[in-house]
Amino acid sequence: MMFIKNENIALRVAEPNDAEVIYRWENDTDIWRVSETTVPYSMHQIQTFLMSNNDLTSERQLRLMIERLDDKKAVGCIDIYDYDSFNGRAGIGILIDKDCRRQGYAKQAVELLKDYCFNILLLNQLYIYTLANNIESILLFESLGFERCGIRKQWYKTNEGYLDQIEYQLINIK
Repeated sequence: MMFIKNENIALRVAEPNDAEVIYRWENDTDIWRVSETTVPYSMHQIQTFLMSNNDLTSERQLRLMIERLDDKKAVGCIDIYDYDSFNGRAGIGILIDKDCRRQGYAKQAVELLKDYCFNILLLNQLYIYTLANNIESILLFESLGFERCGIRKQWYKTNEGYLDQIEYQLINIK
């Protein structure tokens, strides 16, 4: 079932049959740094998450799969998290499969999600956090109108030292 789409991709609710690809993404240690993960997920944990991932109001989060329309392949996922309907805001996060990066999927997915959040959920703002060395993420969100609004110094510990975390906001201009 398609959720929202453009001519190339659709965002749809994650289904139980997405467990295998999500399991692979969530257990990729190369991306743990950006997802603040330090331990692997079991298949059972992923399946349990997918079974409860359909009520934004009670769970305060929603994972949507980014699916290519031409071959129905999941190329990534985009999350709404920390959903706050009272204050009209939510955080968003995005992951694109390593083999599908630099093809415009992230930008299209954020544009579709932004439209959904502002025009259906009637949110006032979206925000993201990214590490200061994640140039691709910074360029993506700045190109979509997100504005830098804060920095957390030495926020994330790595083998090479500490990294700053940058916060961006996008206010819904009505």
